[in-house]
Order: sequence, then C-alpha cells, then structure tokens
Amino acid sequence: MCMMGNSLSKQYTSSNEKRSSLSSEQSTMFDEKKASAYNLKADNLSTELRGLKLDQKDGEFNSITIDKLQSWEKEIYEDSKNRLAQNVLSKNAPDVAFRESSYATGLKNRFFFNTEVAVIGSPEFKNNQKSSGRCWIFATCNVLRSKVIKTYNLPQDKFQLSQTYLFFYDKLEKANFFLENILDASDEPLDSRLISFLTSNPVNDGGQWDMIVNVLTKYGAVPNEVFPDNEQAMRTSKLNYFLTEKLREYALILRKLKNDNYSAEEINKVKAAQMKEVYKIISLSLGSPPKPDETFSWEFKNKDGKYFHFETTPKEFYEKHINFDTTTNFSLINDPRNPYDSLYTVERLNNVHGGRPISYVNTDMDAMKAVAIRMLKDNEPVFFGSDVGKFSDRSTGVLDTNAFDYELGYGTCLNLSKSERLQLGSSSMTHAMVITGVHIDPKTNAPVRWKIENSWGDAVGQKGYFLMTDDWFSEYVYQIVTSKKYSDKKHYDIWKSGKYNVLPYYDPMGALA
Repeated sequence: MCMMGNSLSKQYTSSNEKRSSLSSEQSTMFDEKKASAYNLKADNLSTELRGLKLDQKDGEFNSITIDKLQSWEKEIYEDSKNRLAQNVLSKNAPDVAFRESSYATGLKNRFFFNTEVAVIGSPEFKNNQKSSGRCWIFATCNVLRSKVIKTYNLPQDKFQLSQTYLFFYDKLEKANFFLENILDASDEPLDSRLISFLTSNPVNDGGQWDMIVNVLTKYGAVPNEVFPDNEQAMRTSKLNYFLTEKLREYALILRKLKNDNYSAEEINKVKAAQMKEVYKIISLSLGSPPKPDETFSWEFKNKDGKYFHFETTPKEFYEKHINFDTTTNFSLINDPRNPYDSLYTVERLNNVHGGRPISYVNTDMDAMKAVAIRMLKDNEPVFFGSDVGKFSDRSTGVLDTNAFDYELGYGTCLNLSKSERLQLGSSSMTHAMVITGVHIDPKTNAPVRWKIENSWGDAVGQKGYFLMTDDWFSEYVYQIVTSKKYSDKKHYDIWKSGKYNVLPYYDPMGALA
C-alpha cells in the first residue's frame, strides 16, 4: 500500500530565518528552481520524481496526439486489474471501491481505548451543528460542559451549553471587525488582493480558539435551554448571504467617506448606524439573546435527583459555574513549513476588534501528542483543529491515512508531505472536534489511535464518536489547545512572550475551523 509523505506584518519572519530552522521533511522537498538542471542520467531523478515511471521510448513531449492516446489506452488494458478497476469505478466512488478491509486494519481501527476522559457529555444531546460551520463553537461547548457536568454531578445526556448564544455574538463582532478592517485598508485599490480577501467571507461561521475566548470573556455563556438553536442557526447559508451582501454595501460607503476625507466623528456615526442594522438582521434571524449582564434562571436536577436553582447572568455563569480559566489556555500547532518553538499570529485574523490576538506556538508532532496524552490521563478533553475531509469515512467515523488503497486501484498514490500540502493549499484546518481518549500500545507505550467526539449528531460514526489513527493525527491534525499545566514550560513561555511572527492574511494557518 502506498504511504503518503510524512498590522503586525512588519514583524514577519524573513525567509532566511525560516530556512535556518527547516525540518528534515522540508530539507528533502523538490526544489523546482533546480529542475532544469536534471537529466535522465541524474542519480537522484527517481527520488525527485516520487515514483513516477519514465518511458525511455518517449522523446520530448509537447502535445497530446492520437498515437499517444492509443498507446496509453493499450498499456492500460494490458493489465487486467485495470479493467476490473474501471468496471468497479463506473458504479462506485473511489472511497467505496478502494476501501481497505483487511483483518489487520479492522483490528487496528476498532473503537477500544485504554485511556478515556471520565466525563465529557453525550454526543446525542444537542450536539449536531447541522448545515452550519459552527464546529469550533460546538467543540468549545463540549469541552466546557464537561466542567459543569463534573461540578454539579449532572447526567451526561441532559446538559449542553448554548452554541447559538456564542454564535450570535461572534457574528455581531465579526461584522464590526470587518468594517474596522475596511476603514483601515481604505487606501487599498478596490480590486486589490487584500480587499478581495476581506470581502470574500466577512462573517464566516468558522473560527479559532482565541476567537471563542474573546466571545466568552466579553459575553459569557448560557445553558442551551436559555437560548436554543433555531432554523437559521442550524442552516446558516441564507443569513450569511444576506449579511455578507449588506456588509459589502456598507464597505463601499465607508471607503468613500474615508477617501473623501469625512471626519472620524462623521464616519463613526455612519458605522454605528450600520452596526445597528447588522444587529437587527442577526436578531431577527437567530432571536434576541440575553445581554451579558442580564439575569436569567438556571434550574436543574443532578444525577441523584437533587434540585438546584440559580439566578445568574451570562458573564457570571461563565466565570462562576463553568469556571474555565482561558488566561492560561493557548494553541499548539504543527506547521512543518515554519520553525518550531516560535510564536505565530495571522495578519488581520480575529473576530473582536481589540480582542486577544490569534496565537499559535509551533511545535513538533511528538511534543503535541505528548501534551494531548497528559491531558487525557488527567481527564481533560482536548480541543483540536484538523483537515477532517482527508481519508475519512463518515459512516464508520474512521480517519485513517490507510483507509483507501489508491495504489491498488489507480496504480499510483499521493506523495505530498504535510508541509507541501500546506504550501500548495491542499490542506488546512477545516474542522474542530474534541479528543476524548487514546489507545496506547502497552508494549511500546506509543499512541495507536485516538477517540473523538464530533458535532455531527449521533447518526454518524459510533453514535457520534469518531476514531483517528495515530498516522492520521500526524498528517492532518494542525492544532490542539492546552494550558500551562500540561504544556512544556518553554512553549508556555513562548506564548506569554508575545513575540509574534506574523503570517500573511492569506496563509493557510488563517483558516477558520
């Protein structure tokens, strides 16, 4: 089977500084600048071509001819396996036709874990993001609700936080952040890459860890029953379309006012009126949530039937009843393109104007996995970001780089390394979930597979739980969130230093899960 290869912008790390700390993976990458120097006699050609077979009968190739097509077709049909593959693919998708089904794979990917968190909350209860991009909010709520369930001895299938409450205020803040960016970049041409980027998706459903910290810190949180999902929260495309078009309209107004030298006071009055309309659009769509200081009643019975009643506010509920200290929690990432043991942020990436910056401490994969294991052994679920669409089987819930034997079917396989996938835009953080367990090999003490709580409801995977192999973790996990308690001291110190290397706004590390 084929295996895959393993405004602060002035502070951006130079290319020379990056090259000095390149990983071993990067040092063997194909150098396209040297490609012209290669010839058929080069000793390293087969390595550079990554297994591509050359036909020594072929000379210079400039265009596709009928003779060439006939030759290619003849070669395909000389191997009867290709005829079989063609027949199978005519009626089945590749991920069905080439699904690995060996006994060894089945044993490796069974849902059995010798280390699991004791309390997490049920995937069956209010844990389906439906047709929305709110996975990062659901993942956060799944981490935070475990604290509440543990504190008050609640049934795991009876409590969840309101994802829509956090979603409402994130949408509102993103709209404001977008308009501030538009004003800041008003001297850019309307067709510039930056303006195109800003206006492409200003109120994206997705987000990052520090964004949810910004919302929690400013607005608090509430139980699900206080502000539950509605139709627009579960299917966000129409709201996003209307709101995006309105914000583009407002962007043109603000740009003209700024470039026509209207005063800051006049511009701010216009922006305030725009934000009032934005609030109305979101409120009519999602409903009107409690204000951060507005009192609501929270009442429940615990596992023993004991009744509790609290009069509280969203801010107080977050600070007192969830009691999760975000000030010591930060993101570790694995980005082999860039030097490890360094702090990164992404230009113009945030949701709250003036909020906590998006912060990533880059580290090697072994260090990241060690932190995750320490957390799980201490009953702490792990928020993480990954590229869930790669080598994944939604029906079984298995994420495995060997899930599909493409070499068996196509006679060739995928050879891009993790850093190359990032460089070419073929992979990024697309989905946030929660790690709730790991199976550690008792002989080698190495992780074999990881248990995941997803946010796609209980009709997929194993009643809402997924499994990722350790190889898949290495290739497609980019981020975990940890704290001072579990991280290496050097990584915590790097995070606290605030000495950012700023990635450009279009960098894949700016992707929103």
